[in-house]
Amino acid sequence: MSEGFSAQERAAMKERAAELRAEGKKGAKKADGLQQVLDKIAELQPADRELAERLHVLVTSVAPDLDCKTWYGMPAYTNAEGKIVLFFKDAAKFKTRYATVGFEDAAKLDDGDLWPTTYALLEWTPTVEKALTALVTKAVS
Repeated sequence: MSEGFSAQERAAMKERAAELRAEGKKGAKKADGLQQVLDKIAELQPADRELAERLHVLVTSVAPDLDCKTWYGMPAYTNAEGKIVLFFKDAAKFKTRYATVGFEDAAKLDDGDLWPTTYALLEWTPTVEKALTALVTKAVS
C-alpha cells in the first residue's frame, strides 16, 4: 500500500486549488469542492484512503471536466450541470468488507434494459485501473 499522496502530488493539487480560486467565484467554488474531497480522502482509513486517492487521480486525468464535491460525506464527481456522475464509498463508513465506486444516473453507462452502476473495490490493481478507466470514460462520453 502507498503512504498516500506524495508531497509533489499534494503540492500540485494545492496549486491547482489556488489557480481555481484566482479565477473568481466559479473557480473558488471548484477549489472549495476539490479541497473538501481531498480533506475527506485524507480522513479515510489507510486502505480506503489509498483506493480513494487512486480513483481521484484516475478521474481527474480521464475526466478533467468533472468537478469535485462531497456527497453524503463521500468523495464525488459532478458534471457541468452539477449532477453526480460517480462517487466513492469507503468500506469503513458502513462497516462493509469492501469499498464501492458508484455511478449515478448522470453517468452514461446505459446498456439495454439492465446494467451495473456500483462496483465493489477491494484492491487497486492494473486490471482494476483499466476497468475503471473504461467506465469513467464511458460515463462522461
